[in-house]
Amino acid sequence: MSIKQSIFAALKKNLLPGLVLQLFAASILVIYFFVPASRPLFTLFGELKQTYGFGYSFIATALFGGLIPFLYLLLTKSLAPNRNVVGLLFFYIVFWGLKGMEVDFFYRLQADWFGNGNDIKTIATKMAIDQFLYSALWAAPGITIVYLWMESNWNFTETKQALTKEFFCVKIPTVILSNWLVWIPAVCVVYAMPAELQIPLFNLVLCFWVLLLAVLNKK
Repeated sequence: MSIKQSIFAALKKNLLPGLVLQLFAASILVIYFFVPASRPLFTLFGELKQTYGFGYSFIATALFGGLIPFLYLLLTKSLAPNRNVVGLLFFYIVFWGLKGMEVDFFYRLQADWFGNGNDIKTIATKMAIDQFLYSALWAAPGITIVYLWMESNWNFTETKQALTKEFFCVKIPTVILSNWLVWIPAVCVVYAMPAELQIPLFNLVLCFWVLLLAVLNKK
């Protein structure tokens, strides 16, 4: 499959869940700013984030990005029958927990660089650094390679053999462009929130996104 065909197929598959996800994220933003009755709940998560810092980021992202999607895959019998369930669970929890700490660290860097304002210029700047540098050059390729290793049953030789020219010239660009379709609007919403609520919102969006993909894709 050519890169053009691969990108078109990925964008077509991700268009609907991407729109639903963006609506979900925007709804949370609207609720936060225009529904006063919701403030105690947001305050609770903000205080937890401020109190426990990176510990909160690890546990919350491990839960929303790892455990909940894993349990869905397990209960719907979407995991390969020959896989080590305990090993997969450990992978999902540890990988996404560490990824949560990484994203938290990145958000803190962005705050140090550009401040915590929610004006259009600040949000657009953070989104550009997030999506066109961090995500395009590190996060999306890194997650793709780690998942390839996981799907290769943790076999380094098999993983290395799968790292072909097509993988880097077709698969990775497809993942990056699909990522942009979904996450450019979503991270704009994340950066519009107060600093202590950015990781909690990121967790909700991540969980919703992974579950949407799990529902729409049988593999």
